[in-house]
Amino acid sequence: MRKPIVAVVGRPNVGKSTFFNKICGKRISIIKDTPGVTRDYIVADAEWCGREFTLIDTGGIDMKSGDPMGKHILSQARVAMDMADVILLFADAKTGVVSTDHEVAGLLRACNKPVLLAVNKLDNFEMEKLYDFYELGLGEPIPVSCEQSKGLGDLLDEIVKLLPAYDGKEPEGALSIAIVGRPNVGKSSLTNRLLGFNRVIVSDVAGTTRDAIDTPFRYKGKEYILIDTAGMRRKRSIDDDSVESYSVLRALAAVKRADVVLIVFDASQELSEQDVRIAGFVHEQGKPSVVLVNKWDAVEKDAYTVNTFNEKIAADLAFMPYHTALYISAQTGLRVDKVIEYAENSYASASKRIPTGTLNDVVREAVAMNEPPTSSGRRLKIYYATQAETNPPKFVFFVNDDTLVHFSYRRYLENALRRAFDFTGTPVRLTFNRKKEEEK
Repeated sequence: MRKPIVAVVGRPNVGKSTFFNKICGKRISIIKDTPGVTRDYIVADAEWCGREFTLIDTGGIDMKSGDPMGKHILSQARVAMDMADVILLFADAKTGVVSTDHEVAGLLRACNKPVLLAVNKLDNFEMEKLYDFYELGLGEPIPVSCEQSKGLGDLLDEIVKLLPAYDGKEPEGALSIAIVGRPNVGKSSLTNRLLGFNRVIVSDVAGTTRDAIDTPFRYKGKEYILIDTAGMRRKRSIDDDSVESYSVLRALAAVKRADVVLIVFDASQELSEQDVRIAGFVHEQGKPSVVLVNKWDAVEKDAYTVNTFNEKIAADLAFMPYHTALYISAQTGLRVDKVIEYAENSYASASKRIPTGTLNDVVREAVAMNEPPTSSGRRLKIYYATQAETNPPKFVFFVNDDTLVHFSYRRYLENALRRAFDFTGTPVRLTFNRKKEEEK
């Protein structure tokens, strides 16, 4: 049984995202006085008086908007309303009832679902300001001030009264997959192709995705969470106080909380310094990953094209020789059906746990084939190794003197482990601890 869903809708800049963040307990939606900051719907879990539900924050609705962005926001709001068990319409007491409120209210009356009307920005609870909102025909308006957290408890009480029964059992073990890359490399198109419907904005204008957007979905009977993120430009190209700066921080946070990361490159352009920097961040976070070379349909190809691209990527991503690359087209669907399989394989590599006995057999064989280096007449001795962690795999080597471990020999041991156990798609961490001879 799925968790009940509450969708928050309304025109731009009435406080929907402020309410969303207050209830979910953390800043998930970007808050800015500029209308239209929230463009795609954003999802988070919430709880009130022991009742759990999922809250969806939607973009500001403008029923008369003729531009593609406005139409997309309306489409996303409709998707959220279709999914919802309860719909919460937000209005603004300071501006009063406007034509858009009437238009959205008419849309809600026709959807045949429970609807609550919250009138926000009543900081001093001037109740006389509520009277005009009765004309929307959605029942008694509920006064709130999200900024000052006034009236939120009463509003939540009314919400949970309308929620359907829920037994608290959620699907477990959903793999979270983050999609990262520069602006306009096709991340949102890939997200929509994987999900099978237009979940996020697809546009030729860089920066149309602003939040890290989580979408649960099922593929071949297994649960996943797909996280589409904002395109990450170079820091010097971004105003520190801009909405985009928040979006990039959100994208970086998405990498940290993801189980596996899809790094998207644009095949129609040369690999840039920023592409490499993004891949480097994923590597530093120890995340299993897949390199997706998108827009492959736009590349003129011959028998050597793939090998040429592989060589370029290998040279630019020399710090992550374990990477695996898949050439796709989100536009045409070329090989997109293999993306989840590649992600699963990388995650499986990162989750491997090697028995200590087997691990030390491989280490002894590697040492026998290439003896450890010496320094100032002292030779490095490796007593034994053990695997300390997974995701990413971390191996601890107990040695006589950790200062004797040269970078080249560390790399040699890592390569020996990779050959023996196939850690394709994931970084591997090696640490060396000094152990006295009598303690070994």
